[in-house]
Amino acid sequence: MPRHLEVRHLRLIETVAREGGITKAAHRLHLTQSALSHQLRDIEEKLGIRLFIRLNKRMLLTQAGERLLTAAPLVLDELRRAEEDIRQIALHREGLLRISTECYTCYHWLPAVLKPFQEVFPRIEVRIVAEATRRPVEALLDGRLDLAVISTAMRNRNLTFKPLFRDELVVIASPEHRLASRPYVTAKDLAEEHLLVYALPNEELTVFQKVLVPAGVKPRQVSRVELTEAIIEMVKAGLGVSVMAGWAVAPSVEAGRLRALPLTARGLHRQWSAAMIRHKAPPPYLRKFVELIASHSPAQQKALACA
Repeated sequence: MPRHLEVRHLRLIETVAREGGITKAAHRLHLTQSALSHQLRDIEEKLGIRLFIRLNKRMLLTQAGERLLTAAPLVLDELRRAEEDIRQIALHREGLLRISTECYTCYHWLPAVLKPFQEVFPRIEVRIVAEATRRPVEALLDGRLDLAVISTAMRNRNLTFKPLFRDELVVIASPEHRLASRPYVTAKDLAEEHLLVYALPNEELTVFQKVLVPAGVKPRQVSRVELTEAIIEMVKAGLGVSVMAGWAVAPSVEAGRLRALPLTARGLHRQWSAAMIRHKAPPPYLRKFVELIASHSPAQQKALACA
């Protein structure tokens, strides 16, 4: 028979040691004296050692009993904390919300959403899972995320999608660039350009998948850059052109340091959505976070900087 202690055994040892005797401990634990004595013998048999010695009707701990009593409060306190945490989670007052996006600069919009969210759910931790950025839906289905903000259209019966906002990708160039005066830029126009893009494979870049590849066009040169700010500064310096969300470069465009041009005559637009595992009743904090993302969309806040 396995010789494992149970939580009730720890509570019994702790109570007997505190009360100093069987009678008071039995009363405290709502047991009969015989039942408590039987359980104590059972514990000692499991461990193969005496935990108490009886002296003048008092129960005194042996060395083994002292060691067990040292561990009991640590285990019982941790268990009580765990039970309280679980109760709070069940009430949706405490928990962890793991999120990621198809965007490497998601920190730009997080503060605008996080502050009002924490006012309503102060004990829900929001964690950005940066390693899931390139494949957030895969991480969502694997149970590593609770929410993925995506612009990739898809269907999956295990997921539910809530539309958040639309944005437009535009070509950005310095005011002196040859394309700066065009009403819009075509795929063919980019054939002779040095295109600055994020450090991602072409199949993960919207400009390639939606415009360049269908048109059979390859830019003269492609440079991959990690940071949005670095790309913008390189474009300002006339080192190339890029494709970004229009609101992400609005301050530089308004200041006259950049030109923003539609990509194709119709423009290139994206629909962003919140992807979540399909729940019959999603946690209130998850619904609230999605609502806040929609109300703090780039069109209103100029906050979600990615292309």
